[in-house]
Amino acid sequence: MALRARADRPPGAHRAPTNRPRRIEKGPLVNLPPFLLERYFAEHEFSAPHLLCVSDCEALTVGQLLDLEPGGREALERLPLGYSESAGHPELRALIAGLHGGLAPEDVLVHVGAQEAVFTFATALLEPGDEVVVHVPCYQSLFQVAASRGCRVIPWTAREENGWLPDPDELESLMGERTRAVVLNFPHNPTGARLDRSGLERVARIAARRGCWLFSDEVYRFLEYGPGETAQPACELYERAVSLGVMSKSFGLAGLRVGWAACRDRGLLAEMARVKDYTTICGTAPGEFLACLALRRREQVLERTRAVTLGNLELLRGFMERRKDLLHWVEPSGGPIAFPRLASGADARPFCEAALAATGVLLLPGALYGEAWKAHFRVGFGRAGFAAGLAALEPWLASGRACAS
Repeated sequence: MALRARADRPPGAHRAPTNRPRRIEKGPLVNLPPFLLERYFAEHEFSAPHLLCVSDCEALTVGQLLDLEPGGREALERLPLGYSESAGHPELRALIAGLHGGLAPEDVLVHVGAQEAVFTFATALLEPGDEVVVHVPCYQSLFQVAASRGCRVIPWTAREENGWLPDPDELESLMGERTRAVVLNFPHNPTGARLDRSGLERVARIAARRGCWLFSDEVYRFLEYGPGETAQPACELYERAVSLGVMSKSFGLAGLRVGWAACRDRGLLAEMARVKDYTTICGTAPGEFLACLALRRREQVLERTRAVTLGNLELLRGFMERRKDLLHWVEPSGGPIAFPRLASGADARPFCEAALAATGVLLLPGALYGEAWKAHFRVGFGRAGFAAGLAALEPWLASGRACAS
């Protein structure tokens, strides 16, 4: 059942976006601090021998992708390398709309990756003094761009003892008259937690009662583990919900740099498109061509990703069972990442640094998500080299030298 926002709000309490240009009162870039997680990867991602913390899945080559469709190579060779449409190629928008029930191509705005969509949403919608409730821990941009706009960011905290699922009752208590948006993410980065359909419907009802926007990061959709568990997009449930998607994660095609925002409120998408005119303007023609091909053959692409991810999850389960003296975790229920912690409760950063120095295995310290999670570290198990990384890490853990760190 789709929900509509309440109409009986005080004047100006929840401003609907319009197509009319407005003055941006607080520069969105000037106040942005360093992106800690991305700076960490910039330092280590292309030098560490074993990447056991990445958030994407095993990539296909261009050749593997073209092999999925007869005539694909010839069509790519004929592709003009001019500008593409700012909103995205019409076929690409139609294919993306088809991933969301009841949406038309006009309800999709294509971006260069998911990060750009986060930025255009916050810049188009938020103003100084707005309040934004954000599901944490989370990818830094999901709250940082709002903060840079002069918004008050209110954390809606997922807790390990609750299986990393945030409490909808707590959400309602965090919202007030100035709440402009709620930001959530399922399957969740970094914990792998998954909110079921009834839980998401409840969140949508809360947002609708308040008349605020719901920004739903769904980049790991289609990587739920059980049959019939594929998450329902928030944009199907609520007219003021934005569903964020990308080819980088579940599809294993990060190099295409194709993401999107799907929403039934075309006024908001028009405002986001206006902001996009100041960022990338448009995507790449080859990237959008290959994204179309992957979406036409999505079951084959996703089957490959699921096979790698679920096979590695089995390896990770065995590893965590053998090392339960040192590590604790809540097993994920979706996506290619998990968020274990040191059983001792110590800061995981020295542990991660020692692991990298001793074994060449890169793990992600939880403190990059915030000091509240410093005992945790992120593990990524969506790539084919995961088994080799575990094989390098486990003898070091068994030797006892990890405890000394």
